[in-house]
Formats: sequence, structure tokens, C-alpha cells
Amino acid sequence: MAGKSNEQWACKFSKAKNAVVEVDELISRITEDHKIQKKIAEPLSINIFTTKVSEGKSTTGLNGQFVFSQILIDCLLRLKYTQTDKTEFINLCKNEYEGNHIELDNLREFEEEYSADKVLWWYTRESFFYKILNTALRTQNIHTIFLFREFISDIHCQLQHDQVTNPLRVYRSQLMSSDELHDLKQHIGQFISIQSFFSTSKNRTTALFFLGDTTSLIDLKLEGVLFEIDADPQMVTTKPFADISKYSHFINETEVLFMIGSIFRLKSINYSDDHVWIIEMSLCSDNEYDLKQVLLHMKQQIGNGETNLRTLGKVLWTMGKFDLAEGYFKRLLNELPSNDPLLSSLYEDLGELASQTGDYDMSIQWHQKYLEVKKQNELLFQNNSNITNNCIGVRWKQEGITVAGGNGRDDNLNQLSHPVGIFVDDDQTIYIANNSNHRIVQWKYNAIIGQIVAGANGCGNQMNQFNEPIGVIIDKEHNSLIIADSENRRVMQWSRQNNTKNGQIIIEDIDAWGLAMDNSGTLYVSDFKQNEVKRWKREEKTGTIVAGGNGKGSDFNQLNFPTYIFVDEDYSLYVSDSENHRVVKWLKDADKGIIVAGGQGQGNSLTQLSSPRGVIVDQLGYIYVADFGNHRIMRWCKEDTQGAIVAGGNGEGKQSNQLYYPEDLSFDRQGNLYVSDLWNHRVQKFELNSIENKFTDLNKSLIEDVIA
Repeated sequence: MAGKSNEQWACKFSKAKNAVVEVDELISRITEDHKIQKKIAEPLSINIFTTKVSEGKSTTGLNGQFVFSQILIDCLLRLKYTQTDKTEFINLCKNEYEGNHIELDNLREFEEEYSADKVLWWYTRESFFYKILNTALRTQNIHTIFLFREFISDIHCQLQHDQVTNPLRVYRSQLMSSDELHDLKQHIGQFISIQSFFSTSKNRTTALFFLGDTTSLIDLKLEGVLFEIDADPQMVTTKPFADISKYSHFINETEVLFMIGSIFRLKSINYSDDHVWIIEMSLCSDNEYDLKQVLLHMKQQIGNGETNLRTLGKVLWTMGKFDLAEGYFKRLLNELPSNDPLLSSLYEDLGELASQTGDYDMSIQWHQKYLEVKKQNELLFQNNSNITNNCIGVRWKQEGITVAGGNGRDDNLNQLSHPVGIFVDDDQTIYIANNSNHRIVQWKYNAIIGQIVAGANGCGNQMNQFNEPIGVIIDKEHNSLIIADSENRRVMQWSRQNNTKNGQIIIEDIDAWGLAMDNSGTLYVSDFKQNEVKRWKREEKTGTIVAGGNGKGSDFNQLNFPTYIFVDEDYSLYVSDSENHRVVKWLKDADKGIIVAGGQGQGNSLTQLSSPRGVIVDQLGYIYVADFGNHRIMRWCKEDTQGAIVAGGNGEGKQSNQLYYPEDLSFDRQGNLYVSDLWNHRVQKFELNSIENKFTDLNKSLIEDVIA
């Protein structure tokens, strides 16, 4: 009761924030208020995107900083964290707080007890974790952010999990220099992004309280500002926000936290009766019309799925941060085995980078290493080409023909942007899941342009839209397309008759990737997040797990990021178990799988695969795999312990005998091989070359039929 009675008189005084009668609570409140006060005094790192015609034309200006900061965080969040990174992170923190026994004790506690579900507790706690991370984000110390990326990802996941569900208004008080405030005033109506986690309060009065007396700031050329933000969760696509009060180290704080890089539209800036500047903003999606095309174009540079150090290096190179780019290229060189096919590309990158920075002697040295490795790879491929294994001697021409796309990355009808799943019909018409253009296109035999058959109404979740479709097959019985609409978490059916403008949802709430249909018309779908494959019979509402479903792992009853799938005539299911770097066969009704390709760890030897994607099995049991990370197509024959290269395998590149992350594959009835060449934005056709003479014409006809 004492607390309540004290509140009655305390509320009459503007400088009194609360009435507290317990000493422990008083200490906690003072500590919490001190932390908030420090936040207000720390400058915000803000990037501006302007759509004004006279501004932002160069990537070195405002727009460039805005866009590249978005891409950089996106790249880092998808970059695998290693033990080397963790060790370096711990050492960085130890060096930063050498001699500070309190923080070193905090660090030891962090090493022993940290878990992803406690990340927000650590972030809100007054300790080394918040101090180093926040400073790195505010000053854009990229390497420190790189070392923190796993924990940034954990915060991102926690914010997604607790995403606010209803629109709300939140507040943030801030001290800002007069120059910064003047700059914002010039960009009313434009976009800004905050390059750190953005902490706000639901309570306007509390937010204003922490600014204190703003009249004393004039001589310091500082201004007191209050952000008033309208945040609608329906606008969120990739940058979540959540009320983190229940996770906070300070339980009394009503804090709503926004993800790094959250984008806001600047609505107005006015001076108020409270003697502070009120900055009104609204939360935006990165699908906003003015931003969408720019961000989409840049994100295509790093593709989908997991990134690597080379991808990061290329982003930094484009940003003009040459030393950092070189450092991450070299870091990857130290991590790769001596026979990795990526080495030649890294040497070439380092050579070009050295040339661009004027170090021509070093450029020559790097290019010499590139040529040496390239020559070794060519010799390796020549030797591999002579391996017959236990397979009938089917050969394909090594020079591919571009049969779709190949005219740069864009949305014109003669172009593709990240083609993923493909399906070749009996008349050699190719159906392509044109991922980044959010559409399905068909490319008829010998056509020079494609035809849109589904989608192409912008990125969205309406019945005539897709959001990054990733797989496509034909349901011949119903003359329709079945499409894995990945980011909308659904599978759709789209009639091929009468130029249908809308599809219908047949499966919801599934992170679909691969699609397959057996001879009875039963549909199979891989769920890459649940690490399982389900089977849906006609008109069935609930699918049945037929592979995986036992959590992520590498045991024989588990999968780890299953992508494309295939079902043979015996109803055996073949799964590209991507992050286990293997193809697994599940016999009908089996409770565990059998490794039939790869399974020897990630690598580029003939016994290994690297993040396999597309998989097809012919009637002789030969398994064909798009070996994504090794830029090649492999074939595994019955009971073989190693595969053979049938296309690509000459390092990543855009030449006719090269592939650049092959995604999916298909055969036509003549036995020609088709490959969706993801980062070359094309579909390549490798024509059937020969079948060894020791087989009769009957055998030749048989092979051509079973491949088809």
C-alpha cells in the first residue's frame, strides 16, 4: 500500500518517474534507467534511400549505402558459423576487456551457459555482449559484425517467433546533432533504415522523460527528438519486431525491438510543445514499390540459401571495401582442401581484385595459380570421362547449348532470373520456376523467348502471385502445373487450359522445395525446414511422412535440408539430402533410408557431393544428381562407390562447358540432358552424344527410352 500512496503524490511532479519503496527494486530501476539514458546519448546509424530524381544515382551515394547495408546483413545471416569464428569472437572480447574482471567473468558465464533462447537476455543485459555488438553496428565495424552473426541470427529468430501481431505505436527518444536533424528534414517522404537493433517503448511519457531538460543542449549543438513510429506487422517480410519484455534482463522495461536494417518511411518532422522535435515514421516492407526492384536486384547477387565467404567477399568488393574482401577470400582459401574446385575461382577473384587496387605483380601471381589449378581440373575431368563404372556407356556432349535465358538477369521474356526447378514435357517444352521473377515460364522447342504461364503479377500471396517459386512439375491427369511457392509456404495447382489467371492452393503451411508424382497420381513434397518428405494421395487433406520426420540429423531415419525428390516405378523415393551431402533412397513404407550417392562428407572427389539438388533415376537404376556446390552433374550407377561426371565439372563459370550452381535437371525423350544453371540465369541442354558400340540398336533404343 505504501507504494500506491506514494504514487499518488509522485505523479504530480513531472521530474518524478516512479515511486519505489524496496531498495532492491530501486537499484534495479536506477540501473535500467541508466542503461536507457546511455542508449539515448549514443548516436544512431541511419541510412537514407531517396527516390528523388536528382539524387542517389550512384551506389557510392546515399542509395548505395542504404542498399548495400541491407544486402550485407542478409548475406551474413545466411553464412555458416564455424568453430574458428567462435574462437576468434571469444578472443576479441577477451582482448577488449583485458584486466576488467567483471566483464571477463561475464564472458566466462557466456561461454559456459549461452543458448539461443537466452540471446535477448544477454542483449539487454549491461555487459560486454551489448557494448561490443552495439558499438560494431553503430560504427559499421564489419568484421566484428561478422563474428557476431550467429547471435544476430538468434535475435532475428527470436523476434520472428514473438512477432507482434497487431498494429501499434511505439516511441524512442534520442539526442541528435543539429546537422543530422537538418539532413533528415531534407528527406521527408523518403525511406530510412536503422543500422542497429532499434529499441523503442510503448509508453510515450516514459520515452520523453529520459530526454530531460533539452534547453541545455543548444550550446552542444544537440537536439532532443522523439520518434513516433506506427508499426503494422502486416508490412513485415524480412525484418521482424517484437515485444521483448519477458526476455529482457530488465523485467520492467516495456521494450519493443526492431531488427537491424528495419526500413521506415519518414512522414514528418515538427517542433512540439514539449520542446522536442517529433519525428513521425511508419514501418515499411522491403517490398515497397519504390524499394522492391532495387533491393531485389541487389539480393540476386547473393542468390538464395546458404552463402559463403566468397559471396561475402564479392559483396564487400562491390561496396569498395577491397581490403576486407581480400581478407575473406584468403580466409576461405585457408579453409578449403587443396583439391576443392572453388580454389581456381578464388585465385581468379584475388587476381582481379589485386589488379583493381593497382597491385599488378600480385595480380600476376594469383592468375598464375588460377591457371595451374584450372589445368589440373581439366586433366581430372579427362580422366573421369574415361570411367565407365558399372554403367552402360552413355555420353553427352560437353559443350552445352543455352535453350532458355542466357541473356542476362532480368524479367524480359528472353531472360531469366535464378531459374530453379525445371520440367521437360514430351514435346521438349521446358517449364521453369523463375524464382526471382516470381513466375513460371515455358520455353518451347527452339523458341528465342519464353511465355509466362503462371504468376508474373509481382511478388505477393494472392491467387495470381508467387513469392519465389522453387519447384514445378506437370500433373498430366489434370493437365495442370503443381508449383512449390516457397516463401508463401504453400503448394499451388495451376491449370494449363484457357490461359488461367489464378491458381488454387492445394497444400498450406509447408516449406516446400521438391515435388514428385508417382504413377498413381500421388503427390510427394519435401519440406526443407521440417526435414521430411510427405505424400498426399488424391483429395487427401493431411499428408503422410514417407521420409525423415525425425528431426534434423544424419542418421538413416533423418534428413538435413531435403531439396529435390524423385519417385520410381516401384514407389521408392530418392531424396537429395542437401546438407548431409548425399542422396538417400527410401523403399516404399521403409522407416529409414539407404545412401545411394555421396554420404562421404562434403567435397569434390568422385565419392562425394556438395549440397546436391536435382535428382533423377532412370529405369536401369542410374542416379543423376545436380552437384550444386561442385558445379557439375554426376551419375551414380548400381552398387558403385563413386560417381562419374557427365556435365560441367570445369569449375564455376559461364562457358558452354561450365555450370554455375546447377539447381535442377531433366531429360527429354531423346535422352538430352537439361540443367537449370542458377547463377548464369539460363537452362543448358547437353545433347546425347553416343552409346558405346558394344550395345545393339535395341539396347540403344532402350537406354534412350529409360533416360526419358
